[in-house]
Amino acid sequence: MTVKHVRRRLPWGAMARMAGRRALFAVPVLLVVTFAVFAVAAASPFDPVKAYAGTAGLTASQENLDQLRANLGADQPLVPRWWHWLTSALTGDLGDSSVMRQPVADVIGERIGWSALLAATAFAVAILLGTALGVLAARRQGGWLDRCVSSAAYTLEAAPAFWLGLLAIWFFALELGVLPAGGLTDTASETVTFGQVASHLVLPALVLGVSQLPWFFLYVRQGVADALDEDPVRGARARGLSERTVLLGHALRSGMLPMLTLVGSRVPELITGALLVESVFSWPGIAAATVQAATSVDFPLLAALTVLATAAVLLGNLLSDLLYGLADPRVGFDG
Repeated sequence: MTVKHVRRRLPWGAMARMAGRRALFAVPVLLVVTFAVFAVAAASPFDPVKAYAGTAGLTASQENLDQLRANLGADQPLVPRWWHWLTSALTGDLGDSSVMRQPVADVIGERIGWSALLAATAFAVAILLGTALGVLAARRQGGWLDRCVSSAAYTLEAAPAFWLGLLAIWFFALELGVLPAGGLTDTASETVTFGQVASHLVLPALVLGVSQLPWFFLYVRQGVADALDEDPVRGARARGLSERTVLLGHALRSGMLPMLTLVGSRVPELITGALLVESVFSWPGIAAATVQAATSVDFPLLAALTVLATAAVLLGNLLSDLLYGLADPRVGFDG
């Protein structure tokens, strides 16, 4: 077996061991997170029974309200209520959402796909566009492109995602009329088609992607700029390699290492931004369900959504470490 073949072999065993250690670590984290959700909800001044009953609760007798409280399980102490939800969740039963009037699994199943589509598209936009602009800016530091894009990146860092969304709706939907202002399909349409979903996805995905872009741009720009001053890159230039080969084959590979750490650290911001963007563009994801669950103290739905968000953050961190270990063998997979 040649040295070339050995270098191409991926360390699947080490990657699996790291994933296993992270999975074991995730168990107590998720337990603590779910208990914290129930504890915070129990301390909340909102009454889930009144939220469930709505206007009918204003005229309902105390006996009826107490019976409804028992049916919802809201009369139980904190620990038994959390333990009952946890043991049921381990068997696949996430309970029923009091605010949505349907099983929690159905609430999440109907919405998670659209949220995942929006987040994945936006993440791809942020990574690809941020990397491309970062490389171009690092190639000629101090040039007009570097100054313009860097200034825009620092400005976007302070711009809330919902403000960018409202600005995008005003300009592209109201002023130019080239893109729909929100929703999943056209108002008059009764069917969901690929073309309609794609056109309605453009604005929210771009807004969410642009809100995440500054960090990827700045990391890539700095990483590539530092790599261009390293001896291996200078040696590649001295050997007469083309500027494109030096930039993409040597400087970019070294400069991308710091950016890989962002993949995991930006997941919480991506989730938060996605909730805001979904609300602004009326995207049928989990944003509306999250807001309603929080304001109505919907214990089962709140716990399930929090577990989902926590698991996404843990997976993002794992993915970031795996990518970094693959890109730089010196790091390894000991974390």
